[in-house]
Amino acid sequence: MTEKSDRKTRNTVLVALAANLVIAVAKTAGGLVAGSPALLSEAAHSVADSVNEVFLLAALRRSRRPADRKHPFGYGKERYFWSLLAAVGIFVMGGCFSVFQGFEALGAANGQEPHSGYVAGLAVLGVALLAEGTSLARALYQAHRQPGAGIGDDPALRTVVAEDGTAVVGVLLAAAGMALHLATGDAVYEAVASFSIGLLLGYVAFRLGREARAQLIGEAAAPELRADIRRLVEAQPEIDNVAELLTMQMGLDSLLVAARVDLAPGLDSEEVELVCVRIKKSVKKTWPQADQVFLDVTEAPSDAEDSGGAPAAAAGAVTAEADGRR
Repeated sequence: MTEKSDRKTRNTVLVALAANLVIAVAKTAGGLVAGSPALLSEAAHSVADSVNEVFLLAALRRSRRPADRKHPFGYGKERYFWSLLAAVGIFVMGGCFSVFQGFEALGAANGQEPHSGYVAGLAVLGVALLAEGTSLARALYQAHRQPGAGIGDDPALRTVVAEDGTAVVGVLLAAAGMALHLATGDAVYEAVASFSIGLLLGYVAFRLGREARAQLIGEAAAPELRADIRRLVEAQPEIDNVAELLTMQMGLDSLLVAARVDLAPGLDSEEVELVCVRIKKSVKKTWPQADQVFLDVTEAPSDAEDSGGAPAAAAGAVTAEADGRR
């Protein structure tokens, strides 16, 4: 991810925020006039999306702060934290309120004719469908053009796509519930629509929250990338074996790599240092996101060590560890 990609994501979030603010006002007004639980559920959904997009804007800004003494690995995980808050917001403000509106609709007397404002409410949903669909199309377009894994890497873009996609489905559910209520006079259809919207929001919040949690607590790089890094290190002529390779995603463009390697015998401390510098540069050149590389090296036992000579392993390990921190 680059700053240019962040600017595009920020523009996508701003478009979604503007659309949701306008739609939230229109849905709330229409829902109050019509007395429609399904339309009020969608209004709560749009309000939740608007708040969440403010969270995402904060994530985009704060995650780009440079590393400092207190946070030597940078602030990349800020993006995952704010995405987790967005998931909680979807569940609490959107899902729970929609379920509440479903119970309210079930409490209404069946057979009661709906208010004439339902026609205006359906018109509001039609406009909302157009706006949400436009925002979703923009988010999907950016995801398609995103380098690498695209939407799977960027929690902000992933959240916008999830919100807009859910909003489109929610508008269709609310419109169906209102239309059936208008046609039959039975409020149970709106109750079903409200419950469905609430369950949908709860599921989306769970999925987004689970992904943000995995990244917050320290998720490893993809298996393919770990295998490629291991092969590169093992291909170095001075490396006898890669005993262990650990990775952790520190942000969208920040990856920590820690490896414990066995060196071929006969290397002095200066050669060990040069080998470590070369390996580190090779890894960072091949994968620029691997900006934190640490090597813990041990030297295979030589004849001198077998006969009681001073081992060079300790010096090699210290040198490599120091090089990893540069």
